[in-house]
Amino acid sequence: MNAPDTPPSPPSPSLREAIAHRFSLLDDKADDAEIDRSLRAGVELRGATPWILMFAIVIASVGLNTNSNAVIIGAMLVSPLMGPIVGLGYGLGIFDFALVRRSLVNLGIAAGISLLTSTLYFMLTPLDEAQSELLARTTPSLWDVLIALAGGLAGIIGQTRREKSNVIPGVAIATALMPPLCTAGYGLANGDWSVFGGAFYLFSINCVFIAFASVVVIEFLRLPHRKFVDPRRGRRVKGALLFIVVVTGLPSIYLAVRLVDNEVFKSRARDFVRQEFQAAKVHVLESSVDPARREIEVTLIGARLPVSAIAAIEARLPGAGLQRARLSVHQAQAEDTEKIDVGSLKADILADIVRNNQQALHDRDATIAGLRAQLSTQQGWIEQAAAVTREFEAQYPQCGNVLVGRALPPGAGQTVPVPFLSADCRRMPKADELKRIDAWLKVRTGNQEARMTIAVRRGKLVRQEDLAAAAAAAGGAGR
Repeated sequence: MNAPDTPPSPPSPSLREAIAHRFSLLDDKADDAEIDRSLRAGVELRGATPWILMFAIVIASVGLNTNSNAVIIGAMLVSPLMGPIVGLGYGLGIFDFALVRRSLVNLGIAAGISLLTSTLYFMLTPLDEAQSELLARTTPSLWDVLIALAGGLAGIIGQTRREKSNVIPGVAIATALMPPLCTAGYGLANGDWSVFGGAFYLFSINCVFIAFASVVVIEFLRLPHRKFVDPRRGRRVKGALLFIVVVTGLPSIYLAVRLVDNEVFKSRARDFVRQEFQAAKVHVLESSVDPARREIEVTLIGARLPVSAIAAIEARLPGAGLQRARLSVHQAQAEDTEKIDVGSLKADILADIVRNNQQALHDRDATIAGLRAQLSTQQGWIEQAAAVTREFEAQYPQCGNVLVGRALPPGAGQTVPVPFLSADCRRMPKADELKRIDAWLKVRTGNQEARMTIAVRRGKLVRQEDLAAAAAAAGGAGR
């Protein structure tokens, strides 16, 4: 009995087909109508969006002002600036010039709000020093172009998928749209036009290349776009877009070349200083390199180098790849017969350390002596208070519960504690006794501000009087 025929297996895809399927942008693409609705909705700047933009600008300005990366990143996550830029690229990609105009208007309003808010902040803040995070946005280069282009491609691809992801927040952080606008506001607030120009150019790079990336992806996805009656008009639009992209990107190439040249000059200058002055019996205390002016400044300590030796070192600059560089050497001044060497400098430093330690030990001993004096004074007062208590009880056996101490008297401006004596008596002492007690207590404690409080106990009734009131009452009764 013959086995039934099995259906033939489908042929395995070729490597090229497998790769094409793996990297296809059409498989999970959202519907054209959904993409159009989503991108158009992000263009508008009304309602709560301008408020969110202003608050985000304030957050970013504070982050730049205090050099806080976390605050800057948080502001970029809040920023709604990506919508008009992506909408501009989408409008150019489908030849919808009404959408292009609306995107440009909203982008201009957003940029104006951002500049005004950041300028007001930097005019009011007491922190006027330019931090490193702020200065980093003033010198754009080719790498910023590449970041904007790659970020724009990732952003528009993410927005055209059926399943939305967190691509847009990541693109907002990577391309950094808000910090350049805040830096431009700093330049306006301080009248620094070079800072304003560099920062606004960086913002322009991000806008142009994110929009250009959107046009490229929209064209690749073959989204429906409007047709021109005259095909030459469509070519002119594409040519104008390409011209804007090239004009925007060319200065960044120059700035990138200059940045690389400056970094190479710094590296070669540091290597040259390390190699040339290592053999000599000197120590390089400090060195600074200025690539813009092609200057290398070195401060030396140790044996003074003759002028001929310094000239020989300077003559070797071109051989180290430092053409047109100037070497400036500063050496420690000395008398004609006196030379400063590293050994003597170390001895002086050690002597300073020893003197500082001795001063610290002296200050510590003084502190300990002061604490001991305070402790001795406190112990003496305790002994004196015990003696005062015993003497009072011996003179006035009708009184008990005697308490002697020191406390701040009531009244404004009282900062020094005064002695006091408190006692419970079966009867109030007479006027002459009160005066005698008052004089005795002040002499015995050595303080004319000493006070006494007497509580007269009759059964459960307790009447409490201070010494002055009791003496006045007793004196009045005697009269």
